[in-house]
Amino acid sequence: MIKRIDGGVTAPKGFLASGVTAHIKKDKKDLAVIYSETPASAAGVFTTNRVKAAPLLVSMQNIADGRAQAVVVNSGNANACTGEQGLQNAQQMVKTAAECLKLQPEDVIVTSTGVIGVQLPMDKITAGIEKAVAELSRDGGHKAAKAIMTTDTVEKEIAVSFKLGEAEVVIGAMAKGSGMIHPNMATMLGFITSDAQICPAMLDKALRQVVNQTFNMITVDGDTSTNDMVVALANGMAGNKLIDTENEDYAVFKQALYCACEHLAKSIARDGEGATKLIEIQVVNAYTEEDAKKAAKAVANSNLVKTAIYGEDANWGRIICAVGYSGANFEPDKIDIYIGDVKTAEQGCALGFSEEKAKEVLMQEEVLIKVDMHVGTASAKAWTCDFSYDYVKINASYRT
Repeated sequence: MIKRIDGGVTAPKGFLASGVTAHIKKDKKDLAVIYSETPASAAGVFTTNRVKAAPLLVSMQNIADGRAQAVVVNSGNANACTGEQGLQNAQQMVKTAAECLKLQPEDVIVTSTGVIGVQLPMDKITAGIEKAVAELSRDGGHKAAKAIMTTDTVEKEIAVSFKLGEAEVVIGAMAKGSGMIHPNMATMLGFITSDAQICPAMLDKALRQVVNQTFNMITVDGDTSTNDMVVALANGMAGNKLIDTENEDYAVFKQALYCACEHLAKSIARDGEGATKLIEIQVVNAYTEEDAKKAAKAVANSNLVKTAIYGEDANWGRIICAVGYSGANFEPDKIDIYIGDVKTAEQGCALGFSEEKAKEVLMQEEVLIKVDMHVGTASAKAWTCDFSYDYVKINASYRT
């Protein structure tokens, strides 16, 4: 049984964290450190954008051996498109953290988020890392979650506990993301910790599978960023039997990981810049899971659907249109569409429905769109938010 518990990245045994003000963003918390008291299995998934920020290049190299012990992240400056100097700055962040924590540099993961094309203020970064290491604590998870925010309006964190044999195991996680969010990793950062004992290969396998079902199924605005990454550390301090194959314990671990990541993915979509509603798209009875994913993503990423939801207009035609251009294989004359519990289309055609009841559904803060293809048994979910006037306002003046 998977239970939601209090906390975030420091909920599992052996993890410390901190979040401090390094004055990258004036007077807000803007630098975080996560630290495992013992070496940990590590896995990471990184942006598909061809333009990758300097810290991602460093972290991809450092995590290649499947081991890590610390994560350093700053907000307010992405250290992207910053050339050789940016790469040296990312490496200096790793070196500073490693020296402070008495680790090897290759055991430190580093990332940044914020404005693209500006060099990091390394004097502030270095002092911030030193301060963050000095303030590491078991209670520092919430401060860390606050320090990684950019245009986010709320911190995003979760912890769950579950049993593996007789051992009580915990997964903790935090994420940031509000704009430049699109399937295949977007301006979102996710950090997952666990005291499970799991080998790097199985941790990597679980993370990739779960990310494809959660973080890669959210979209806010269709923009995929240069800095996106999700990193998981598992230090084994729960004392469960080592997970080194796809057995029953692996399945339980993966389900708990899914619960944590789905919560964060939905939190990111709900907190989309200028958003007033969280929208969940369920595609059911598709030929294949890939067909279901294609259809769900297309609906989630349709600006016409998102603006209709903001305007509380049950315009199901925009939904079937998005499914039609999604590339999914389906039969147009078999598709049914629901907005909440209101059936708006049947067998691909208009259906008389109550506009008033549909509007009541669309007035809620969470809106469900269900597309039933009636051709198979596969399904998928995607999450997005509505498009409001405020999205334009926020992004029109992001740098200034």
